[in-house]
Amino acid sequence: MRKNILDLSGNKGLPLPLDAAISFTPFINYLRKRVAGEKTAKAGIYRNALTLFDKHNVQDPDLTLENIHEYEELLEQMYVCLSPPLADEYEIAWGLGIPFQPIICYGTSLLYDLMQNTVADQDKYVVTKTPEQYHQSRLQIVYSFILQRLYNFRIPVPAEQYHAGVNTETGLLQYFAVHINTDFLEVVPVGALPTPDFTELSVRMAEEEGYEVFEKLLPLSMFKFRGITMVTISDVTAAKAVENIESVRLARTPDNDETSYQHVIQSLKTIVGNKKIEFDLFPLVTVNNEPVYGYKKGGTGILFEVWGERLSPEVFRKQAKGYFSNPNSFFSKDLFAAKEMEVSFLDHFRKLKVRSLALMPVFYNRQAVGVLAMHTWGDDTFDEGAVSLLEPALAAIGSLMQVYIDEFNLEIESIIKEKFTSIQPSVQWKFNEVAWHYLYNRKRGLPEKAETIHFNEVYPLYGAIDIRNSTVERNKAIISDLDNHLNLLMNTLTALQVEHHSVLQEEMIYKCSKWKEVLKQEQLNGSDENKLVTFFREETTPYLTHLSKHNGDNALLADYMTALEKFNSNVYGNKHALELSMQMINNVVNNYFESEKDQLQNSYPCYFEKFRTDGVEYDIYIGQSFSPNHPFNHFHLKNLRLWQLSSMAAVAQLTASLLPDMPIALHTTQLIFVHNHTIDISFRADERKFDVEGAYNIRYQMIKKRIDKVHIHNSEERLTQPGKIVLIYFDKKDIEDYLPFIHYLQEKGTLNNDLEELELENLQGLTGLRALRVGVAPINFQEIPKRGRAN
Repeated sequence: MRKNILDLSGNKGLPLPLDAAISFTPFINYLRKRVAGEKTAKAGIYRNALTLFDKHNVQDPDLTLENIHEYEELLEQMYVCLSPPLADEYEIAWGLGIPFQPIICYGTSLLYDLMQNTVADQDKYVVTKTPEQYHQSRLQIVYSFILQRLYNFRIPVPAEQYHAGVNTETGLLQYFAVHINTDFLEVVPVGALPTPDFTELSVRMAEEEGYEVFEKLLPLSMFKFRGITMVTISDVTAAKAVENIESVRLARTPDNDETSYQHVIQSLKTIVGNKKIEFDLFPLVTVNNEPVYGYKKGGTGILFEVWGERLSPEVFRKQAKGYFSNPNSFFSKDLFAAKEMEVSFLDHFRKLKVRSLALMPVFYNRQAVGVLAMHTWGDDTFDEGAVSLLEPALAAIGSLMQVYIDEFNLEIESIIKEKFTSIQPSVQWKFNEVAWHYLYNRKRGLPEKAETIHFNEVYPLYGAIDIRNSTVERNKAIISDLDNHLNLLMNTLTALQVEHHSVLQEEMIYKCSKWKEVLKQEQLNGSDENKLVTFFREETTPYLTHLSKHNGDNALLADYMTALEKFNSNVYGNKHALELSMQMINNVVNNYFESEKDQLQNSYPCYFEKFRTDGVEYDIYIGQSFSPNHPFNHFHLKNLRLWQLSSMAAVAQLTASLLPDMPIALHTTQLIFVHNHTIDISFRADERKFDVEGAYNIRYQMIKKRIDKVHIHNSEERLTQPGKIVLIYFDKKDIEDYLPFIHYLQEKGTLNNDLEELELENLQGLTGLRALRVGVAPINFQEIPKRGRAN
């Protein structure tokens, strides 16, 4: 044990005006409690310690650094009581110090060995925390202690404080976790204890005003601190270095960002503790599951030199597939040793002057994603012990390589999107701008950075044209087709019984009758449908096929086999007729919107996207950010809302006009969700689409998904009805733009004079929904735009 005075801040801590002194009183009180309650052999240790403290009569006096070492026997007794029984002082970094000051007065040899080098030579060891940041950390600890002890008010404070420094000679980081135990400290107010407004404190802390707010409300001069601080310090350099690698992955830094890549390399050097060891990453990128050349990832790039473009694509692909089919680690301390000179695949490494070399396959989700190379130049070497130090970092490196692979795949996809797909004109300029920034950086040899494409404060418009009861109609059509086929099958089997009586036929006729009873329930589920089809395919069809081969002139069998072929083809029957009807509706609606979407851009650029469901849904976004040089006015939004209302009426009339020609009559419902506030949207690279951002905006998406089948309040009636348009909203102000348009279209004869204002049922997480519902006037076919008619 040592008793030197050690300033852990390196004399760089800002003054903290505290009335603080060392006192053994809190620890003595702790011993009295433990002696009274301890039931194990530890009670004897605590009694002996308490006797010793009582002997020195140190219950009351305050101690200073000048006289603390007169009580070295008591300090050692604290170590005996508070450290693990079998711990060696060279195994734990443990010390005692002044309350809330970075001063250690007594501790283990390991603590002094860890910290003295960092404190003694400030020119070599540069602390990464500024004095101001260090001061804030101390204030956080002090005030959290005051509030907890005197007010029972807790502030979340990390259990450990991390301190980092860089040795300027090696360029390597060191991290220390400092755990401060305040169990043996007391705080006493000087004078009356103030009562702060904790609600206000919480708000101001949430607004990140910092601990200056406490210094104003509760100055430190109002308190006295007595006791002794117990400090435990551990070197967590390797763990923090791995965290640093993880942070690069989580930040999704582009793979050719040299600064971020060097940050990873530096972290690996920190883990092995040797700046002369170099590293290189070689991710495995593939196209159509075939290995291809990747990118040089910075660092030394030796793997790209050895395995890169000096090989033909065919040779590279063959070697890469061979290695990654059974990836193994390789290590050699000296590539120029006589034994290693016989290994031909090391020749190119030797040409690059590599001395020691380790190659380690890297995995992500148990799949090989690349190789990590660890090597030295010239006469410098390392042994296998250094290689083993990298084990904790391999998972993080695997995750990072997967990021590089994802970025490569994204670049391939972006080229496909650019060359082989179209982007709407309203957002084309933004994609062009971002692509140009990317290309500019690439051509200039600058770090290439993928920008996020987003549009802020845009107004959303949502509409949905749904085919009413499509699921019910589909189920009815399937049941009808199955029932018709069962009737034909039963009639055929019954007729065959007259000529060729068979017990097997009787059993099949019985099963047919049972299945007909099931179909009468009109609630056929997917499992029953599969079982019935299996009955046709595996029982009746093979049997009747067998009979037809031996009775080729049997007209009954011939007719049934013809009908069976049609049944299996899915181009006949009610289901096929339903699909034709649904296709007619979707075609006419899609054609209408395709013809209209370009017209929408004439007034002001907007983004229009539609989706196929059983009907058609669309999202429209409009706002200043779509055209920064074209001033946006609320009249542009009103124009789009008038189009939205009139287009819904046109769609309702168009789909109604199809009824005479539909094989099965289907009706559509028209829904508009009115959202009168702006939202933010961004382009999601993973889904190749624009989507909303932020919790409030995501709520907008959630509402859209829940309102399609909403009912009127205190009623079983669905809000959406054929031949009507509904507008769902929350507040009366939301529909102020729409009401004049409804009256205008009513006067034109497009809408009926049957406007309803309705309250809607509460949905999960949604209350207060209201709606307008208005009928669409019967169609005047002459007024339908030719482009919107079905072909």
